[in-house]
Amino acid sequence: MKNRQMNIPWLENDQPLPAPESAQKVGSALAGLVAAGGGLSVSRLCEAYQQGMFPWFSAGQPILWWSPDPRMVLQTDDFKLHRSLRKTLQKFMANPACEIRIDSAFGTVIRHCAQISRQGQPGTWIVDEMVSAYEAMHACGFAHSVETWDQGQLVGGLYCVAIGDAVFGESMFALQTDASKIALAALVAFARAHQLDWIDCQQNTRHLASLGAREMPRIEFLRRVREAPKTSSYPWEFKPSYWHTLLATKEIL
Repeated sequence: MKNRQMNIPWLENDQPLPAPESAQKVGSALAGLVAAGGGLSVSRLCEAYQQGMFPWFSAGQPILWWSPDPRMVLQTDDFKLHRSLRKTLQKFMANPACEIRIDSAFGTVIRHCAQISRQGQPGTWIVDEMVSAYEAMHACGFAHSVETWDQGQLVGGLYCVAIGDAVFGESMFALQTDASKIALAALVAFARAHQLDWIDCQQNTRHLASLGAREMPRIEFLRRVREAPKTSSYPWEFKPSYWHTLLATKEIL
C-alpha cells in the first residue's frame, strides 16, 4: 500500500482490505473511511461486506471503502408499523393488482435508485461502475431487489446485499406514494419469516429512524456481522403469508 493525497491506504486489486477498525476516527473530515481503490469485483465486494464495509463514492472519485461509527441498523423486531402504513399495507394486500416481487427487475430497480434526486445530494453515488458491480453481485446471488408492483408496473423498490444471514440495505426509490415503504416492509416481513434479526442501513437518516432504525456502535455491529452464518438455506422469494409476521406488530401513531 501507499499513501495518496487523501492520506489513506490505497489498494491494488490483489491486496486485501484493511480491518474496518482502522477507519478514520470520529471527528475527522473523513470519519469512517477505511481505504481507496482495489476495484469492485464480486470477490472484493463480498470481502468488504463480510467485514462490515461498503463502497461509497461519487463520479470522478476513486473507489472509497467505508465503515462508519456508529452504524445505522434496523432490528427487524423494532420496525415501526405506523397506523397510516398499516392501512396502506392492508389496502395493498387487498388489491389483486398489487404484488411484491423479488429479483424480477434488479437492473431496473438499481437504475431507478440512481436516478432519484435526494435532498442535500447534488448527484448520485450509484454511478455506472456501481451499477455494473451490483448487477454482477446479483448474477452471483449476493444482491437482491424487493419490488412493489401495481397493475403490472414497477412503482417502487429497494436493493440489498445478502451474504448468509447478514442483510445490507443499499437504496430505495418510489414512483408512487409509500411504494418504497411497502418494499421495506416486505423486506422486514421476509426477514422475520426467516429469523433474520437485523438489516444494515449504513447511515442515519430521519426517514429510516422514523421506521425504527437506530444507531449501533461499530464494535457491536462488526460483532454481529462476524457472527452471522455465512450461508443460508432459504430462497429469495416473497410469499403473501409473510405479511402476517409484520401485521402482528403493534401499530403506533
